[in-house]
Amino acid sequence: MLPRTHESRLTEFDEAVFQVFVPQDHYLRRVADCIDFERFRATLEEGYCPTMGRPPIDVVRMFQFMFLRFHYKLSDRQVMVRTQTDMAFRWFLSLGQSENIPDHTNGTHFRQRVGAERFDGLFQELVSQAREHGLVSDRLRLKDATHVFADAAEVQPLRLAAQVRDRLLREAKPFFPEWVAEQSLKMEALRQATAELADQERLARRLEFLLEMTVQLRERVAALPNRDHADVPYHRLERILAVAAKLLDDHADPKAGDRLASGVDSEARVGKHGDYYTGFMLDMAIDADSEIITAINLLPANGQEAADAVVLIRKEEEAQGNDVAGLSMDGIGYNGPVLRELGAPDGLNLEVIVPPPRVPERRTYGPERFALTVLEDGKGELTCPAGQKTRQRERTADEMGSKYTFKASQCSRCNQREDCLQNPASKKGRKVIKNDYEGEYRKLQAKVGTEEYQKTRGEHSKIERKLGEMARHHGMRQAQFRGEEKVRSQALLTGMVVNIKRMVYLFSRKVLDVVSPLTVRAEPCKT
Repeated sequence: MLPRTHESRLTEFDEAVFQVFVPQDHYLRRVADCIDFERFRATLEEGYCPTMGRPPIDVVRMFQFMFLRFHYKLSDRQVMVRTQTDMAFRWFLSLGQSENIPDHTNGTHFRQRVGAERFDGLFQELVSQAREHGLVSDRLRLKDATHVFADAAEVQPLRLAAQVRDRLLREAKPFFPEWVAEQSLKMEALRQATAELADQERLARRLEFLLEMTVQLRERVAALPNRDHADVPYHRLERILAVAAKLLDDHADPKAGDRLASGVDSEARVGKHGDYYTGFMLDMAIDADSEIITAINLLPANGQEAADAVVLIRKEEEAQGNDVAGLSMDGIGYNGPVLRELGAPDGLNLEVIVPPPRVPERRTYGPERFALTVLEDGKGELTCPAGQKTRQRERTADEMGSKYTFKASQCSRCNQREDCLQNPASKKGRKVIKNDYEGEYRKLQAKVGTEEYQKTRGEHSKIERKLGEMARHHGMRQAQFRGEEKVRSQALLTGMVVNIKRMVYLFSRKVLDVVSPLTVRAEPCKT
């Protein structure tokens, strides 16, 4: 066990000051009454070595600093400065009047040591505390996502290439100062030589220069003696070399997805949430009854939001050992593979509610009018409403169905062609796409309009309000750090803050529910 270097040493004077200046109903007093922060200690201490280095600041106290930081939308420096004069902060931290305030850099080191994976474990530990008090049910989860802007400006291709080049030279300088000086001279000469060219040509020349630099630098790195992969400068150099390779690959294949969006935060991506943006996607699920967040994830802006529903539910069930009964998502969840995985009886076995897309009314036979039969050889045979059959098929481009084609001769003599073909005069046969997930889609569509569907969709606004609370009141609209893992830590810490707020409110309401029936009202005076 790590030594607790900052265990409470409050004097009688400290207690008297807190008694006067921190009201008994202060929010932080209510938090301390509701949340057992000591249960986080074991997980927090995993990030520290018990035998090496100086004794750390008490890990639970540092976590409480993080709670104050993210609850009150402060920076590391601001939370330390405010603690100097805010008696409620000092009381919450059990920090006496004569004790020193940690340096603001300790906040950065603390988050790095704990890391996103352990913060995820702490988040689930908090959910466990809520479950132990009967606050969380397994009836229904509401899932949705919102956008998070990266801590990086959106840049054009020329600027992006310059960002990567400059970072490459900066990280290489400690190892190869003479080579960097030589490349800087070449870079200046290139800038002057291409100043009058069109942007596209300037970009091509800069990418050629970047490719040449990358090749040379990799050769030099490979020749380094005693390369220490644990060395921070070396790790940074390797990382920016990978970013440069990513940029070059993107331009070699213009149609490739998952393109680099920023040289400052190389893990941010371009996504669309109303409009295009550079950053990440905050995805989460909440308990529909208590409105407590049960799972949080952070994706790149172009991440697979629908598929992340499976990740969120599994993350909760593995941590809590529970069995969620239902899940509500918006239209992004109308995804066959995801619906099958969520509803599989031998898997998650969820009752899923998703609003299906609006489809224009058809005037001709839809795919549902064509019967698909799987033959003994495993191949499919499609039968049209008129009884014609075909086995001619090909997989669709998205690999989610098969396109069956009837011969022109089969359709030319059909007495139902007016009801089947959009252009009855066509000399081609009918083509029909049978989706592999037609059963899942039909099951969803059958729920629309039912009382259960209307009730569940009416509850979905709760998750939208919760996302708004995270973004507007606790700063999750903007990434405060760079890199997916660090922003994920921000999301998890913010989620814990929001959950603690909710738990304090629910605890207060439970107390009122118990106290109210016990209240005795005086009998009115009789005159």
